[in-house]
Amino acid sequence: MAELSTVDRSTSPPRVDIPRCYNAAHDLLERNLRAGRADKLAYIDDRGTYTYRDLAERVDRCVLALRGLGLEPEQRVLLCLTDTIDFPTVFLGCIKAGIIPVAVNTALKTQDYAHLLADSRAQAAMVSASLYPVLEPALHRAKVRRVVVSQGEAPGARTLAQLLEGVLHQRIEAMQTCADEACFWLYSSGSTGPPKGTIHAHESLILTAELYARPILGICETDIIFSAAKLFFAYGLGNSLTFPLAFGATAVLTEARPTPAVVFERLRRNHPTIFCGVPTLYASLLAATDVPSASDLALRTCVSAGECLPASIGQAWSKRFGIDILDGIGSTEMLHIFLSNRIGDVQYGTTGTPVPGYQARLVDEHQQPVRDGEIGELQVSGPSAAIHYWNNREKTRHTFHGPWTRTGDKYSRNEHGRYVHAGRADDMLKVGGIYVSPVEVEAALLAHPAVQEAAVIGKEDDAGLVKPLAFIVVRPGHAADPALAEALKQHVKELLAPFKYPRWIEFLPELPKTATGKIQRFRLREMTRVFPGHAPSR
Repeated sequence: MAELSTVDRSTSPPRVDIPRCYNAAHDLLERNLRAGRADKLAYIDDRGTYTYRDLAERVDRCVLALRGLGLEPEQRVLLCLTDTIDFPTVFLGCIKAGIIPVAVNTALKTQDYAHLLADSRAQAAMVSASLYPVLEPALHRAKVRRVVVSQGEAPGARTLAQLLEGVLHQRIEAMQTCADEACFWLYSSGSTGPPKGTIHAHESLILTAELYARPILGICETDIIFSAAKLFFAYGLGNSLTFPLAFGATAVLTEARPTPAVVFERLRRNHPTIFCGVPTLYASLLAATDVPSASDLALRTCVSAGECLPASIGQAWSKRFGIDILDGIGSTEMLHIFLSNRIGDVQYGTTGTPVPGYQARLVDEHQQPVRDGEIGELQVSGPSAAIHYWNNREKTRHTFHGPWTRTGDKYSRNEHGRYVHAGRADDMLKVGGIYVSPVEVEAALLAHPAVQEAAVIGKEDDAGLVKPLAFIVVRPGHAADPALAEALKQHVKELLAPFKYPRWIEFLPELPKTATGKIQRFRLREMTRVFPGHAPSR
């Protein structure tokens, strides 16, 4: 196998040298064994601990098991796995064998999995036992005969534990793959249509590690990383697999839903130094009743992505725990974060500046640059961009423009060169002929002490004109009543231009979210049918 990737850090940005003959799994595993980290902890999950030697042996056994199933290079395997040691085992095992892992959301419905199986033409599926009942009808419909169950059993299916135990361990040579050939797939969230199979190359994983994790997080082998974002998500894949393995760190995994109780328990017990979450989770953690003191934790930095982090949440976190949250933005198409704040240089309310090796630009509807302070569409250029969407030429041509990738996000750039999020392109509101950013209104609402979460969408009034509608989750101890609604409207008027205030406010016990913690605004738009139209306050 070719030599591992190397980095020249004397240049700016760092130059990552990746040989043409390159296998990502080989690199991520061998660099740790060669560095003498065989006995160092690689993973801690809900069931046990695993060293780098354990992981390498499991991956080799997985390669043999995959071959024993009759799978061949370039064939695809659907991975619907919760966050246990089995995810990195199978993901890396597939890549080392030259097989393409297709990691999918673990919170979908049967019909969604039927679409993903048909679209990917997966020849096999690796499924967590807890998820098998939902997958089984879709697997039957797609006639997938090679089904392997992880962390448990299912009728008529092989178990991963049996397959790994059934082969004699031996060092396996990685498949001779090319740095820029297809390595793995991730499916987009599907917020703007059916999920799209996003194809990434072998070199993309290590590029995100060297261009984001090393310079932005300062990650090293003494770090312990805990990501509430799960491994099937591009953000979580980097946090819990690429970054720890690239630098010999340790990752904490949990199958559990990341509630405040679950997160704080892991922060106390496993002492992670880096925590990665999403804005809504940080808000929930701050509002929890059993919040540990800063001295109980070992955190040195925190990361937020998935959605814009409201300034009020970041400021409250810094005040409570004495450490900043590095807000950034990434995407499935770019694999990880490409704009970010920096340790020691955080400006809440902004997404920071481009990560080394990436460029950003803001353009209008005619693809012309906008001036600083004006809102434009964010486009990004960087080496970890996806190859293309599977079987979707129209969407590929719409999203990938030469070296530039359209993100679908609206941003402005302030006088300091920092990027300020204005919302998704399809979420922007035009009130009285002027664009209004839902993110700006949400940030104003979140600055009120009674508000735990807020989401703003557009709603037509009786005259057919679009006005802001706010959905609010209140903090414990506050009454969700008309008096609070009026107080919140006045609060926004005092902070923003008056035309931006929400004409309606509806209270919910919780906001609908994806498995990755993003607010499902399309669900909120559906809810407007439940709340009958009424004349907005003037």
